[in-house]
Amino acid sequence: MIIVMTTQATEEDVQHVIQRLQRDGLDGQINRGAERVVIGLIGTGFPGDYQEHIEMLPEVESVTRITKPYKLCSRDFKHADTVIDVSGVHIGGGSDFVVMAGPCSVETREQINETARVVADGGARLLRGGAFKPRTSPYSFQGLGEEGLEYLAEARRATGLPVITEVMEPDEVDVVERYADVLQIGTRNMQNFPLLRRVGQTRKPVMLKRGMSATIEEWLQASEYILAEGNKDVMLCERGIRTFEPMMRNTLDLAVVPMLRRLTHLPVIVDPSHGTGAWYLVTPMALAAAAAGADGIIVEVHPDPDNAWSDGPQALTPKNFNAMMRSLEAVVAAIGRRVAAPVAAVV
Repeated sequence: MIIVMTTQATEEDVQHVIQRLQRDGLDGQINRGAERVVIGLIGTGFPGDYQEHIEMLPEVESVTRITKPYKLCSRDFKHADTVIDVSGVHIGGGSDFVVMAGPCSVETREQINETARVVADGGARLLRGGAFKPRTSPYSFQGLGEEGLEYLAEARRATGLPVITEVMEPDEVDVVERYADVLQIGTRNMQNFPLLRRVGQTRKPVMLKRGMSATIEEWLQASEYILAEGNKDVMLCERGIRTFEPMMRNTLDLAVVPMLRRLTHLPVIVDPSHGTGAWYLVTPMALAAAAAGADGIIVEVHPDPDNAWSDGPQALTPKNFNAMMRSLEAVVAAIGRRVAAPVAAVV
């Protein structure tokens, strides 16, 4: 249910509703808009006349049942776009287009620092890099672990770029949270519900990647696990889905961008690197993502892709990354937006 308070409602009125819900064994999440407060009622199985009882409380304007299986991420709960502040970088809201870039894996201190300088100079606003790597083969490089996180923190200090990196298990959240500015949930963990609940208990922003075979509804329901724990800073990342087409690594579903903008207030990011698996497809799909209305992209960049320890074929060279950034500026400007200013301009 969605409980809409009147414009005259005081904080005391809002808390009175919350206390009533708690008395009935329910929970409510408060969304404070510019003009009024909306309370999302979390729970199922309440009596058929419960809506009428809540509507009788002081300064309650209306109570609406939500039939969708996802609640807190829905436009019904919050109409305005969520804007996530990551160390001064604003993601969402339809203004700035944010580029996150870096290598698939943190390999060495020198490699991550060199790449961080390249992407910072090129206009990226967040540094990506994997310290814990989920791989299809158990014999592939699995990441440097905490050592890799330390290297990412060093690169952040040197460039000013906030760090986004993947967390794979609930027990890893504490250590990753100490180093990262954004916690990434990868495609294989989209329905790892204990992990989703655990990152929902943090107050670090979370990027939730779409499962490789997940429907939009399943994806949005997965986001509810994070939101229901109290973490409101969630962004969704389309990274390609598995289809019958073998020519590309995945099928990048760009139609999902305007669909999500219709269904949810959460920011939408696109990953054209994993979505295609080929470096020469990354820039065209990055431009298409911007034109489709995405709030940003996350791309892989490596100083020497031929010798990368993971996912070299989909990584941009520094030269190709800079060319992509120049092309992005024109496309983003054409739709009335702007590429977020380089970090050097805001530090």
